[in-house]
Amino acid sequence: MRENIVPLERFVKYRVGNAADADDIIQETCVAALSGFSALSDESSFKAWLIGIARNKCNDYFRRKAKLLEIPLDSIKERITVHSAHGVTTAETVRETLDALGEKDKQILYLYYFKELPQADIAKRLGIPLGTVKSRIHTAKNRFKEKYPYRPKGDKTMKKMPELMPEYRIKVSGGEPFEVNCEELMGWFIVPRLGEKLTWAAYDMPERTKTEECEQEVVGRAEIHGIEGVEITSVEHAPLINNMIGEDDPVKRRFVAQLTDTHCRYLAETHSENGVRKYYTFLDGDLFMENWGFGENNRGKETRISKTGNIERKGNVITTKRDPVIDVAGRYTVEICGKKYDTICVIDASTYQLEIVTENYIDKNGRTVLWRRFNKDSWCYERYGRLWSEALPDNEKLFVNGETYVHWYDCITSYIL
Repeated sequence: MRENIVPLERFVKYRVGNAADADDIIQETCVAALSGFSALSDESSFKAWLIGIARNKCNDYFRRKAKLLEIPLDSIKERITVHSAHGVTTAETVRETLDALGEKDKQILYLYYFKELPQADIAKRLGIPLGTVKSRIHTAKNRFKEKYPYRPKGDKTMKKMPELMPEYRIKVSGGEPFEVNCEELMGWFIVPRLGEKLTWAAYDMPERTKTEECEQEVVGRAEIHGIEGVEITSVEHAPLINNMIGEDDPVKRRFVAQLTDTHCRYLAETHSENGVRKYYTFLDGDLFMENWGFGENNRGKETRISKTGNIERKGNVITTKRDPVIDVAGRYTVEICGKKYDTICVIDASTYQLEIVTENYIDKNGRTVLWRRFNKDSWCYERYGRLWSEALPDNEKLFVNGETYVHWYDCITSYIL
């Protein structure tokens, strides 16, 4: 039990957002496991058995919730994904879209997609011909697509990024920084929502030459350890050192990520390495958190961004009230690709990676217009053998709490093309 208490806590707390309720479920699970241990025939399967008990306890919890809220029991499976982990997911949007349909359309989609009944069984249950069932499913699907708000937008093909970083200008603008809802995944720019596609590229400075280019697409719904999200494919051409897997070029990954009404986070990542498919999920502890996790218990990145006053900036001099920190540092106009964007600058000082400072210029749509990375002068000195101010003497510098940080590379996305 001691060896598996941490995975148990992660599993329950990821599914149940209320901390007190989660603690109760963990305690109930431990009691049930201790009292029922003699029935376990294979002790090597203890962890899976324990998680299975926790899953049942969580389902009992949501059934009790459903009864209190007068939710039909047939809807509990969907409601579990809604109540899981810190907010409302797009499953709520699915429910709202279904509610906007007529009763016949709602009925046929519910039986076919949620109850997963074969069409022949639906025909028997409703007392209608099989051909009518097929016709009604087709019609209801089209009506659902018309009303569902997250349809794919724009060109279906990936946009190719320019070979040279476009020239840009950043100017301080008047007025207070605005609040914005940014639903992009931390570090990868795509919004984990059905229908989303995005290409981004990194450009070395001062040459402005393109290095890595990454194509991403949300390809469908996915579920990890009972938590619903979406699956994202990622193809990384000429990957940066931190994204390389052996000698692979391109690097191909798949992510599972979740967007709620308050947070955005990774749930799993998988790739092939030396012919072996490797999977990492949020239950894998440090192995996952080191690369993909963020926040307490992988709560993720908050989508609502507003200035908290923990960062002060005057030109290239930045002072932080705590370390590490992420906060809005001002309002700026970014001119790039012949367009002007009203943005806020979000500065991340070592929250995602130590000794790294990034600037993220986000517009009022919550999308990244320009992302810039700065390395602490002594970052990875053992690897490169010299200071960054020596390697890139002409590059822009930031001075954060008295330490020098040197501009290394920029990223832009197909959003601005």
